[in-house]
Amino acid sequence: SGPVTDRALFHCDNTYFWPAVHAQSAPLYTNTVSNTAFRGFGGPQGMVGAERVIEEVAFAVGKDPLEIRKKNFYGTSDRNITPYHQTVGDNIIHRIVAELEASCDYARRRRTVRAFNANSRFIKRGLALTPVKFGISFTATHYNQAGALVHVYTDGSVHLNHGGTEMGQGLYVKVAQVVAEEFQIDLDQVKITATTTGKVPNTSATAASSGSDLNGMAAQNAARQIKERLTNFAAEKYQVPRDQVLFLPNRVRIGNQEIAFADLVRQAYMARIQLSAAGFYKTPKIHWDRDKGEGRPFYYFAYGAACSEVSVDTLTGEYIVERTDILHETGRSLNRAIDLGQVEGGFIQGMGWLTTEELWWDERGRLRTHAPSTYKIPLASDRPKIFNVTLADWPEASEPTVHRSKAVGEPPLPLGISVLHALSDAVASVADHRICPRLDPPATPERVLLAIERLKTEAKAST
Repeated sequence: SGPVTDRALFHCDNTYFWPAVHAQSAPLYTNTVSNTAFRGFGGPQGMVGAERVIEEVAFAVGKDPLEIRKKNFYGTSDRNITPYHQTVGDNIIHRIVAELEASCDYARRRRTVRAFNANSRFIKRGLALTPVKFGISFTATHYNQAGALVHVYTDGSVHLNHGGTEMGQGLYVKVAQVVAEEFQIDLDQVKITATTTGKVPNTSATAASSGSDLNGMAAQNAARQIKERLTNFAAEKYQVPRDQVLFLPNRVRIGNQEIAFADLVRQAYMARIQLSAAGFYKTPKIHWDRDKGEGRPFYYFAYGAACSEVSVDTLTGEYIVERTDILHETGRSLNRAIDLGQVEGGFIQGMGWLTTEELWWDERGRLRTHAPSTYKIPLASDRPKIFNVTLADWPEASEPTVHRSKAVGEPPLPLGISVLHALSDAVASVADHRICPRLDPPATPERVLLAIERLKTEAKAST
């Protein structure tokens, strides 16, 4: 619980510079079921609190919440120190939000939503655009290390093992791509075997969105050791300078001639050149002093933003997500198809967490939402009717990550906060946006309906 509440604190600023805010956390004993880590590990919870603060301020001053968000963004040259004393040195949230705001036609659609609500008695629409800044690294610094083992065989094939666990996120493919790119061979020439501490010991958990960052760099380190040996061997054998040994797709140019990669490997084997290497990587520059509450716990930040529009039936509390537009950055993407899938899935997962996935205990403390019939994860039919997801193609990691890519595991999940605030915007329309709805997640139809009825009552009492 401690590391989870710590990460919630690390992210309770989200993208905002708040010098006058004091936040603290404390794990509480709940007398309910035990819990464990989940995608985001406290980060999304902290961001939910940050966005509620923005919403409250917006209603207090009668402004569009997006305007308040943009006024409070971290700066790029000043106003860029987090509460834990890390400088936000790679801040691109201004451009991310500006591009999404333009591409999703936010201003026009907001006017359209207000006009629709003015003429619709029972169905109300809501629109919200929310940003994400997610820190990447284990906050326990010693976990930020990884190992890899690479063997090159005389037929030119490569065996790869590393410390990352494949759980459907595409990690094995990404790390194999890194090795294939280093040797300039086809991806199907790289064979990955299941992670085992018999080959790569002392593995860190595949968590904190660090799988590709850590294991990709470790595998690259191992591949580069072998590539260095092959380069030195070729230069000596063919009597050419090292800079005239170039690895090209499935072949190697040595001076004025070219040979197949497999042929060079066979020649190196015959010359007793070592064709195996153990790679290692540790994330540089990071440190964290928990007692002082200061340091640089994150190597870099990943950024994104989502704009969602919903329709709410004010008689039942039921709702539909009409449209979502997402702009997310993954640095120089290692695999755009995988990264798009991670962003899409992360958003849907976050949306479900904040809307339908309610934990409910009866008066005897028994969990009643314990099966698919009662615990409602999103269905395919719950996805936005219009779902536009774009990876920003202009940024790259400011730090020397693997090919300047960025993590994409956890950062997309908080994009689902946009749905929660779109629902809140729709609920607020029943009181002409004069009262903050204070819609708590998960925003089930029941909670939405209760919020609607409460706002109607408060609006009547204030007139």
